[in-house]
Amino acid sequence: MKSKSTPAKKGTPDFQLLILTLLLVGFGVIMVFSSSSSLYFRGDPLYFLKRQLVWVVLGSFVMFTVMNIHYSRFKKWYAPIFIITLILLLMVASTERINGAKSWLSIGSLGIQPTELAKISIILYLSALITKKGERLRDFRTGYIPVMVIVGIVAGLIMMQPDLGSCLILVATSGLVVFAGGASLKHILASIVLLVLGAGLVLGAKTVVDSFSPVQEKSVAEQDYKKGRIEAFIDPYDDPKGTGYNIIQSLTALGQGGVSGAGFGQSVQKLNYLKNPETDFIFAVMGEELGFVGTALFLLIYLYFIWRGILIALRCPDPFGTLVGIGIMGWIAIQAFVNIGGVTKTIPLTGVTLPFISYGGSSMLVMMLSMGIMLSISRESNRPAKEEVTKSVTTVRQVRAR
Repeated sequence: MKSKSTPAKKGTPDFQLLILTLLLVGFGVIMVFSSSSSLYFRGDPLYFLKRQLVWVVLGSFVMFTVMNIHYSRFKKWYAPIFIITLILLLMVASTERINGAKSWLSIGSLGIQPTELAKISIILYLSALITKKGERLRDFRTGYIPVMVIVGIVAGLIMMQPDLGSCLILVATSGLVVFAGGASLKHILASIVLLVLGAGLVLGAKTVVDSFSPVQEKSVAEQDYKKGRIEAFIDPYDDPKGTGYNIIQSLTALGQGGVSGAGFGQSVQKLNYLKNPETDFIFAVMGEELGFVGTALFLLIYLYFIWRGILIALRCPDPFGTLVGIGIMGWIAIQAFVNIGGVTKTIPLTGVTLPFISYGGSSMLVMMLSMGIMLSISRESNRPAKEEVTKSVTTVRQVRAR
């Protein structure tokens, strides 16, 4: 007789999701090389490629390690992870501005963005909290409000950097997790209004603080920068050498790509025309070099990757695993839309990376950590199906034997 404490056998990780993840990461490394090799940053044409490879190797180690840890462990670890994230976000507030924002913490020669960790932390926190609350989540005062207060605190800390793009992604992802957890739609719509008001209060308080600061011109420049992005979205050609420059160069790159593209490594816009071609505008370089056919194929693979992840999440028998899976895949989909939408002038530019493709150590590491969790969830999703098939085969053999 088997002991009750005997652990259930692990299922196999989803092979398709694993291969798709590695394909996207590999393609991202290729595009980072293509988009950055002409920059000669610090005199080295391979500077960004070398650093990205380091993060990919580290991220792969993290992914394969987490894949073999049962995802339910994060239901116990979510609180410490969340507290560490809050501490890091508070530490960022005391750092110097880089490109107009306080988003980085320096550890030796490496820089990390706590905002990236905040995205997965809020998914784990909300999933655990919603699972514990169950049906009480539909109660506005005792169920829903405490959940959204957590989201508001994290969103407020990110807005103080300020990082509007990441804040919007975090709020949208949180809304998706809460909705999937069974919250009332009218409560979600009401909370959007409250979050907008809260963000306004944070920004208002920040403006008041900056008014007493001796470097008030930084705040004015920051407001002009945000206003410029909106104006560039409405009409980039109104100021083609100023606020509209980036989007014009991005659209030019996409237009020059045509149907079949200029060929790998043949982008012209990456030659000091596009700013940050290896991060924010890597999709524009992709469009110019691979054309409509290449980018369409990439998007189809990307969509299948997201669909596969959502399918795995929905098959998970554990509500916590389902919510975490939906949150992770929803986050990737939302961030990809924000990046590609900004590059193609579908929405205003926000300056976020394209998941798995853009250069960025923090983003790559956290994304691969998240995929490790997804692959762990897939092992749970596959286990019941495998056991059921075994039972069915055994039953058929017994019937035939009779």
